[in-house]
Amino acid sequence: MTTFDDRENAFENKYAHDEAMKFKAEARRNKLLGLWAAGLLGKSGADADAYAAEVVKADFEEAGYEDVIRKVAADLGDKADDDTIRAKIEEMAILAKTQLMEEN
Repeated sequence: MTTFDDRENAFENKYAHDEAMKFKAEARRNKLLGLWAAGLLGKSGADADAYAAEVVKADFEEAGYEDVIRKVAADLGDKADDDTIRAKIEEMAILAKTQLMEEN
């Protein structure tokens, strides 16, 4: 194997790792958002965890996180507006990345 092949493999491995971390961070962000929303809805324990899992699943409907925003906004109704939910998802994105970095 040549040095070029080694570099190519290293770049491919880094790309795969980065994409996996991005996926994990987005899933964790959505779970954290779901747990926050569950609290506003008066859910706790297993009910809160189940709701958070629904929020995670909602992200698979389309690219980006607009599908997550729509789900949470519809579920919360007048308990939180879109701007509050958007601010919270950004906050949870930072928290999710921090948690993942601490685990690794």
